[in-house]
Amino acid sequence: MEDAAPTAPARRLSTRQLIVLLIAIVVVIDVFAFLVVPPFPAGGQPGQTCAFPVCFIQGTLEFPAPHVVVDLDPSSVPASGGLQIIFDASITSTLLTMWIIGGLLLVAIIVMSRGGPGVPGRLQNMAEWAYESMEDFGTSLGGPAAARYIPIFASFFLLILFSNWAGLVPPVGRVEFLRAPTSDVNVTIGLALVAFFIFEFEGFRRLGVGGYLSKFFPIREFRNGLSAGIIAMFVGLVELMLEFVKPVTLSMRLFGNIYGGEVALGVLTALTLTALPIALLGLEFMLNLIQALIFSVLTLIFIVLAIESHHEEDEATEEAAAVLEGHPQAQSAGAH
Repeated sequence: MEDAAPTAPARRLSTRQLIVLLIAIVVVIDVFAFLVVPPFPAGGQPGQTCAFPVCFIQGTLEFPAPHVVVDLDPSSVPASGGLQIIFDASITSTLLTMWIIGGLLLVAIIVMSRGGPGVPGRLQNMAEWAYESMEDFGTSLGGPAAARYIPIFASFFLLILFSNWAGLVPPVGRVEFLRAPTSDVNVTIGLALVAFFIFEFEGFRRLGVGGYLSKFFPIREFRNGLSAGIIAMFVGLVELMLEFVKPVTLSMRLFGNIYGGEVALGVLTALTLTALPIALLGLEFMLNLIQALIFSVLTLIFIVLAIESHHEEDEATEEAAAVLEGHPQAQSAGAH
């Protein structure tokens, strides 16, 4: 009996060919969408004439105020015109999108962490590898004190990362009830306030009320003299003011980078061929990852700093100075 003729191995596309194919598909879809549904004025109807380039840009972008999906207080109507800061109970497009992302992440984590009684599955191995990588990274930055706060670090990172990436998915931002959560300053301020509450709560819990407040009001320094006490109080008040600046910097940095990236991507998509938006899309993919990492890392570092007393800081500073000066006691302690 003759052996069957060997079948030729299936040809697989190289990485370069796959990228070129994906770009070609996106270009075809972009041209098809332009011909079938050309740009129309913001708030208008498809088919209306749209002047290039202003109308193309305005019809593409969604400006900072999010769309209200469900108004829980219809009697509260904001005044028209001007920049406003209001408190209105409503479910906006950004909040709804964040809930959807949070739910999907929760389901994915539950599914990936449900391994069998024997050898864990591939999804569970992937989940454990991702968490261990974040744990190693977090402890390498914050030291052993950061180990117990890795779940907070990982939660912020994953939620913000996928909230950032949501703006790069075509349905999000194209329909009224879906929009990238972190492109809304209300959401980023909310995230920053949650982070602020965590590291302030941990500071009071670990050091006590007196111990934590002594970091900002070091009254005991007056024992070392009047001038030392005044300088210490001045430094403490500066640290206290910087403490309230932390949520502002966390929220505004995240909002500015994500919304600015969406504006740049929207303008290039409206005015140029698809090749340039694809290049910017890849750049935004990386920048969104970096912004999620910055927010979560700063939150972790702020928690570690909050639970660290001035006594520990002074000991660490003195030990480092002694090592730099070649102090024999510090060197022997370091050897041990």
